[in-house]
Amino acid sequence: MVKSVNRTSLYTAALVLLLILIYTGWFAKDRVTWLMEVVPVMIVVPLLLVTWQRYPLTSLLYVLIFFHAIILMVGGMYTYAKVPIGFDVQQLFGLSRNPYDKLGHFFQGLVPALAAREILLRGQYVRGGKMLDFVVCCIALAISATYELIEWWAALAMGQGADEFLGTQGDPWDTQSDMFCALLGALTTVLVLGRWHKRQLNM
Repeated sequence: MVKSVNRTSLYTAALVLLLILIYTGWFAKDRVTWLMEVVPVMIVVPLLLVTWQRYPLTSLLYVLIFFHAIILMVGGMYTYAKVPIGFDVQQLFGLSRNPYDKLGHFFQGLVPALAAREILLRGQYVRGGKMLDFVVCCIALAISATYELIEWWAALAMGQGADEFLGTQGDPWDTQSDMFCALLGALTTVLVLGRWHKRQLNM
């Protein structure tokens, strides 16, 4: 039996995310950029509500999806390169750029890796811990690479208007560092959260 959340907790979390979505959309600096950033939230949250009874996820996964959604919405509201807390971190550590987008890409590896791990374990699609960890990291990297391709296509379609969405901040290695952060997130899933996750799956 999967250790999941109850209906009240799930719908309360969804309501909180809806309110944050409305707030960030209302005060967004660039509505087009905001919309492009929050589309995953608009798709995933309703999907989770619809599938909760038939295929409930672990509470750990739901919680991480919740925080990932907030990171996306805040990033969309300010645009990632201009999130205030990112400037605080930049000043604190003497960084050359606002690092908030790297947090987003870390979660872009962490959450999909955990979701893939859950599906693969529950369906018994992959046997052997090391192979499971390898496949999970590959899936997270594939999702990260796909997102980078979407950013590239957006840049081609929108031209100069895609600068805020890309948020490279003049870094020529932004794409590579984004995928590296996603890899770190995936590795955190398999190396740090693995045992906790397995206990929630009762395996």
